[in-house]
Amino acid sequence: MAHTGQRSEDWGRPGRHRGEHGKPKPHPKTTKPKTTKPTKPKPKTAKTNTRTRHRTRSQTARRALRREVPSTVALLADERDFAAMRHYASFAFDDHGAYLRQMEGLLKALAAKGVHTTVALFDPVAYEEFCADTRLDPDTPASRTRYTAELAAAGGTVTYEGQPIDRLVPRLIGVADEQATWEYATAMLSRAGHRGECRDDTTARAAFDRAGAALHKVVEAAGPGVHHLVCSVPADGPSLVAVLHADAREAGPPKLPEPSGLVFRTVLACGFALRSAGGLVLRTIVADAPETVRGWALHDGWLRPLSEAEVFTAYCTDAETGEPIPPEHGVEYRAGIPLGGPE
Repeated sequence: MAHTGQRSEDWGRPGRHRGEHGKPKPHPKTTKPKTTKPTKPKPKTAKTNTRTRHRTRSQTARRALRREVPSTVALLADERDFAAMRHYASFAFDDHGAYLRQMEGLLKALAAKGVHTTVALFDPVAYEEFCADTRLDPDTPASRTRYTAELAAAGGTVTYEGQPIDRLVPRLIGVADEQATWEYATAMLSRAGHRGECRDDTTARAAFDRAGAALHKVVEAAGPGVHHLVCSVPADGPSLVAVLHADAREAGPPKLPEPSGLVFRTVLACGFALRSAGGLVLRTIVADAPETVRGWALHDGWLRPLSEAEVFTAYCTDAETGEPIPPEHGVEYRAGIPLGGPE
């Protein structure tokens, strides 16, 4: 076969890289990939802004309303009571000290938000009875909350004012004891008005009014100073004991705090209505003067003043053993002041 001089590579073949008239065919253009520009966020519409402002106002309003709603916290102050609650699976604590620290933190947090908070004493026995009476499951936080609400309604609470937990607990126990005393004394005073199947409320009411008059007469007769009063009335079990602090340092009528004053009058009224033995002791503290102690015996529905010797004997004798007790240093034992008859 003769050689024609043409190369056999593909690039030399007619029609591969030349046009119809033998001119070089232009190379195709290289197209750059399109880049996508970032999409700018659309401006919020007026409707979206309105919804956001409404939600913010609602949250602010709820926070403001939360400060208007009082709270009550029920506290297990005693380790034995704390241990009694641990058999409930829903009770989340296993250490009494840690529990008290968490409670104190909760009280501080509520106070920081401006929430008025009261503290009640949680009684596991009373709680179990409450759940049985109301047919509630005692092993739920909801039931404990219901019981706490009942405690708040019944009274016997302490207002939290930032006091440390080691000061709050003794005060709380004292208030709970005071509440129990008042409930027992009220029941006794109610029974005093019963005569068989008949009920005579005038007996209890008259005794309560007489007790209020006697209390004011005692404090007024003692004069200025800080007065510490104790009334004791025998009962079926332990004696009913009420304690009251009265401030008479300023001009005007003595200040008798409530509810302690109510408890004191109720216990004294029980002694009057039941014609029971009992007594009232008054300790008075005046600046730059010795403390004085006076006493009265409940007699025939009123207060009979004790002599100085009777006051000394009553204060310096052990109530359980009858053995003499040394007198207190710096204390003067004086006779009770005659109060006259009830008006």
